[in-house]
Amino acid sequence: MAAMSDAPALPLVYSCSGCSDAAQLANHLAVRLDRAGLAEMSCIAGVGGGVPNLVRKAREAAESGRPMLALDGCVLACCKACLAQQGLAPTRHIRLHEMGVRKHYHADFDKTQADALFEQLAHEARALQTALG
Repeated sequence: MAAMSDAPALPLVYSCSGCSDAAQLANHLAVRLDRAGLAEMSCIAGVGGGVPNLVRKAREAAESGRPMLALDGCVLACCKACLAQQGLAPTRHIRLHEMGVRKHYHADFDKTQADALFEQLAHEARALQTALG
């Protein structure tokens, strides 16, 4: 896991976290990227809700060139919409529904699928971090 002083050099990751299995999968993957030290997760609900400290964090990332990764579970793209509401756009927008994830309510996400997707997203996060120089 990255030390706190290393965190600003990591990509900032936001995720959908709605009630469907696809949304919870997006959140799970963002948490895993954070815990693995591959990205720093921040709160998209705070950005969408206009919480000053969280909006400032996102804006500072955008202004400094720090990559932002947005993970959305389905076609609604709520994570991307929350950023757009603040005039921000992610460096990379991952749409899990384009990676074979199907949305279901009242169900848990598939752990095998989560593991496979994590490997792909870990690669994305490393590529974004490499781009930081």
